[in-house]
Amino acid sequence: MSLSSVAQRPQAAPPVALSHATLDSPEFAELLHNLSSEFAASAAHYDRHSEFPHANLQRLHEHGLLALTVPRQLGGSEASLAQARRVISAVARGEPSTALVLVMQYLQHTRLQHNQAWPLHLRQRVAREAVESGALINALRVEPDLGTPARGGLPGTLARRVEGGWRISGRKIYSTGIPGLTWLSVWARSDDAEPQVGTWLVHRETPGISVEETWDHLGMRATGSHDVIFDEVFVPLEQAVDIQPAHVPRPSELDSNGVLWLAVLLSSIYDGVARAARDWLVTWLAERTPANLGAPLASLPRFQELIGRIDALLLNNRVLLDAAAEGRIAPGEATQIKYLVTSNAISAVELGIEAIGNPGLARGNPIERHYRDVLCSRIHTPQNDAILSAAGRAAFALPARGAQA
Repeated sequence: MSLSSVAQRPQAAPPVALSHATLDSPEFAELLHNLSSEFAASAAHYDRHSEFPHANLQRLHEHGLLALTVPRQLGGSEASLAQARRVISAVARGEPSTALVLVMQYLQHTRLQHNQAWPLHLRQRVAREAVESGALINALRVEPDLGTPARGGLPGTLARRVEGGWRISGRKIYSTGIPGLTWLSVWARSDDAEPQVGTWLVHRETPGISVEETWDHLGMRATGSHDVIFDEVFVPLEQAVDIQPAHVPRPSELDSNGVLWLAVLLSSIYDGVARAARDWLVTWLAERTPANLGAPLASLPRFQELIGRIDALLLNNRVLLDAAAEGRIAPGEATQIKYLVTSNAISAVELGIEAIGNPGLARGNPIERHYRDVLCSRIHTPQNDAILSAAGRAAFALPARGAQA
């Protein structure tokens, strides 16, 4: 499938929105289990060929899962964070690149209808297209010179005023999901003497957009996170959906609830990867019977202890993620959840690799792929140094307990 044939797939009728009772039912859990197994069967192919998982996303659309966080009044399921987390975890255990594209979709739609800067009809159009045709949306923010906007600085992507709208030119990198996106939420600055900075909403089929297939990474190889080039791309005036003067202090585009969703769902991807690695390892140890032992490796106390250590790390993750998703952890501590869960996930996979030696790094064994994928958790914003520095600053900002004693 070419990159220009975006998520415009014919559909006889949009999927029926899932009720909250359905999302919490045993039948839905079984559906997620089946999708996870289905996606796992083709995951090695997508990884090996760095191919975008169009078929997986179509399957998710067929079950109404691309519109899971769209409000019910617009045809979606309006899922809670706990419900969305269960979906992401299941998809990630099968094929994590699909899960990352899905996380971006959920995050965009979770906060879209609350963003009053967007015209109402545009918010509703984007939501309804997700419901009806499985249209995907993501933010394109990172640039070759700027890096991630989370570290500060003005974007190089330039929006030039013209009659009836804007012409955008620039290059975005790490544009996750671009082979399947319908809507691009582009971070740019205007050409005014005093620049305005913010988001221009661009339809993927607009002339002047091209994609360079640059994504060739160690892990998460199927995300299609290629470079996107904008060459005088016309954007209607009203689709400068959220811009303001650059000198105006701009808080994070995510409020505390948005940060919580980001931390929980991103972490759930890599926890899912670690669980898939653990499951493969248990099966391999139960089946591997060296001639000099005459029994499976699983019979040895050493490997029983190994799986116990891995399961303890994953139990820690489950408790943390469930607590955060159910509102039992303060939103201000959400980023630390990401640090802890992803660190545990990496450790869990590394323990297995270290214990079994060469088979763990053999390309034919899934744990090698899981290891490459789980390491990618470190590169997502917020990164570990920013998380820990913020936690440290917060600690020093509090009055010292017992100082008056």
